[in-house]
Amino acid sequence: MTIEKEPVCCEEHHHPSVTEAVRPTMPSERTLLRLSEFFKVFGDPTRLRLLTALDRREMCVCDLADLIGMTKSAVSHQLAALRAAHLVTYRREGKNVYYALADEHVRLIIECADEHLSEPETRS
Repeated sequence: MTIEKEPVCCEEHHHPSVTEAVRPTMPSERTLLRLSEFFKVFGDPTRLRLLTALDRREMCVCDLADLIGMTKSAVSHQLAALRAAHLVTYRREGKNVYYALADEHVRLIIECADEHLSEPETRS
C-alpha cells in the first residue's frame, strides 16, 4: 500500500476573514473532548458487534454472549462501556437482564457511518 502525501498549500497565505468567520462556530474544548470519548466507544469491534445485534432486537446477556462467542463476563464488561456512553439501556425481567439500543440516534450513527464507508472513493 502506497501512502500519498496529503496536498498542502504551496505558499503561506492566510485568509483572516475565513478563520474569523469559523472561529466562533467551533465547539468548545470540553465538547470536543466529550465527542472524542464518545467516538472511542465505537472503535472496538466487539462493542460494534453488540450494538449491531441490539439494533436487530433486545437481547439478554446470555444470548449476546452466545451470538458473538464470548463469555457472559466479557460481554458484561463491554456492555458497561456502552451503558457509560449512554448507547444502550437495560431492563430486568426476573433474573434476566435485557439490553437494547438507547435510542434511534445510536442506530443512525452506525447507519450513517456504514453508508459513508460504502460510498465510492473520490479522487481529487
